[in-house]
Amino acid sequence: MDSEITTLANGLRIITSSRPQLETVSLGLWVRTGSAYEKKENNGISHFLEHMSFKGTKTRTALQISEEIENVGGQSNAYTSREFTAYYTKMMKEDAELAVDVLTDSILNSMFPEEELIKERDVVIQEIKQTIDTPDDIIFDYFQETAFPNQALGRSILGPKEIVAKFDRESLLSYISTNYAAENMVACAVGNIKHQDFVDMIENRMKDFRPHTDFTTENQEYKGGFFIEKRAIEQSHIVLGFKGYPYKDKRYYDMAVLSMILGGGMSSRLFQEIREKRGLVYSVYSYTASHTQTGIFGIYAGTEAKDLPILLPVVIDEIKKICNDRVSDKEFMRAKMQLKASIKMGLESSSSTAEVLARQNLIYNRSLTVEEVINKIDAVSLDDIRDVASEIFSSTPTYALLGALDKYMEYDELKKALK
Repeated sequence: MDSEITTLANGLRIITSSRPQLETVSLGLWVRTGSAYEKKENNGISHFLEHMSFKGTKTRTALQISEEIENVGGQSNAYTSREFTAYYTKMMKEDAELAVDVLTDSILNSMFPEEELIKERDVVIQEIKQTIDTPDDIIFDYFQETAFPNQALGRSILGPKEIVAKFDRESLLSYISTNYAAENMVACAVGNIKHQDFVDMIENRMKDFRPHTDFTTENQEYKGGFFIEKRAIEQSHIVLGFKGYPYKDKRYYDMAVLSMILGGGMSSRLFQEIREKRGLVYSVYSYTASHTQTGIFGIYAGTEAKDLPILLPVVIDEIKKICNDRVSDKEFMRAKMQLKASIKMGLESSSSTAEVLARQNLIYNRSLTVEEVINKIDAVSLDDIRDVASEIFSSTPTYALLGALDKYMEYDELKKALK
């Protein structure tokens, strides 16, 4: 994952990784901002701005923005997360400058016309309603809010529909003026493109972009707790979580290997015990979610309501086993190989590589080599796994339930069972 980087005078970082054997280039702009950098009264504006950025500029209509990319066979998209917003395209190599021109125009020169604002508010409200109606999606929002109550990191990315309904042109312009600046943005391109060519494309369009942001980040403090919502649906959904580690913590890779052992694949402990041996679920897995100041170690499962009292004790038993019993050399090495292979496989995609490079530079202010990441995974020891498991699973649990719930383990009972 060799890369080159140039920093403009205003602080904007421009990163490339050349792959001359490709016929395409994946490129975009990534911003270090998202719902975790919003206030309660404008929760959802990062996501709404991402939608509105493609709704017309001083020189292009919304239709022209789409057509100019798709007329040459290109693909464009965007996303908002809790700490990042991304705008990206994949184009034929000869159309890279067109992609840069459309993307930078959309971000720098959006007009936010009133008729588009009205339509897009309705579109996003429909997206919010769809998420609420999708139990294995909304359960994670409820879980996040329970883990990080009364703080930006716990609020949803989409925001409440009552707030979204009030967003106007002034709201968007104000948010851009405080949260979008060269110092918290990177431009990245991976594929058949020369570094200096990409630098010139970006510099010609963004050299005068404001250099500094003007917002303060809120503290991120994991709390934990209990959430329950009863619904007349076929499955009951559960997310059980604990305090994890932030991106820069030295135990970041220890936690990743632990998650792979516990619930990272078809050979993982949770999958084998809960699905293969008992047939209690279709889906069960563990995951990690790191943030700037903190993190999450989570476990998800969906099961029939009648099986919920059986499922959770099995999960707790597997948690205790991994804390108290030494992990076998075989599953330890398998987890490491799975993790390393997933990283290397992901980097075969130019789009995934651009995402990785952009995020690394926004988090660590540099690119990490593949060898560096692999060495960090190789350095994880069996003692590290035991230590981080004991630390993570001794933290206050976050316990979220959604579904047709008759019998279930109460929160105090859960905490007692985990001891």
